[in-house]
Amino acid sequence: METRKEYIKELFKKNRSILKAPDWATMPPPEDWESDQQKGVEEPPAQKVYAKDAQITNLIPHTEFNSKNFPISLIEAITNRRSRRNYSEKPLTLKELSFLLYTTQGVQKIGIDERHGQKRALKRTVPSGGSRHPFETYLVVQRVENLSPGIYRYLAIEEKLLFVKPIEETTIGETLSRFTNDQTFSGRSAVFFIWTVTPYRTEWRYSLISYRTIPIEVGHICQNLYLACEAINAGMCAILAYDQKGIDDLIGVDGEEEFATYVAPVGKRKEKE
Repeated sequence: METRKEYIKELFKKNRSILKAPDWATMPPPEDWESDQQKGVEEPPAQKVYAKDAQITNLIPHTEFNSKNFPISLIEAITNRRSRRNYSEKPLTLKELSFLLYTTQGVQKIGIDERHGQKRALKRTVPSGGSRHPFETYLVVQRVENLSPGIYRYLAIEEKLLFVKPIEETTIGETLSRFTNDQTFSGRSAVFFIWTVTPYRTEWRYSLISYRTIPIEVGHICQNLYLACEAINAGMCAILAYDQKGIDDLIGVDGEEEFATYVAPVGKRKEKE
């Protein structure tokens, strides 16, 4: 029994290390964990590539958002922010969804990758160490006006949605509930947000010290979604208790080089919560 207690204690101690700044005195010599950037390896793409013939939907440009569209003040959004689990059957509008996507992963400044002549995101609406932004946003859409139900991926640079695949409309609610530890409100959402991470985008620059920044950064994204939902009278609830393989398989990622790291159901709020 004591041996097991000591084992658990050591396990906690080991796992807590990810929360701490690097202990440079105990780190391996820098030459042993030199980053691929330092080695001159080509930078990975800032956004997951997609087929030229993919089905694409234009989102509402962020330049059309202003305080008249979303009159709630920042202090009101922060004060009212909470996890909300009661959603109405009312759909989101495409403009509301566009707003939620821009506020969580929208691109503020675009540069050109001179080596490939491609656009890349330099600054977004959330911070990321070294502007690495290792995340992709997938959506399980059930109720959005002028948008067919299905799984989509946000193309932040282009402000568009990429259609990934259709869903079984009669069973997707049950599936989402099952994949979130039987939290049934997940299945009642209008849109189910899934953020995936491609760790190599950060590893390319930061090597072994990447793993502290990645979970912090996805928290920035999720908090922005909370505040943006308040602005459109919607609710959301961040969830970490999800079926890793189930969610990864649902959106079609490999679970190794790219995998889900956070999920959040979103829906219009009921008049009485």
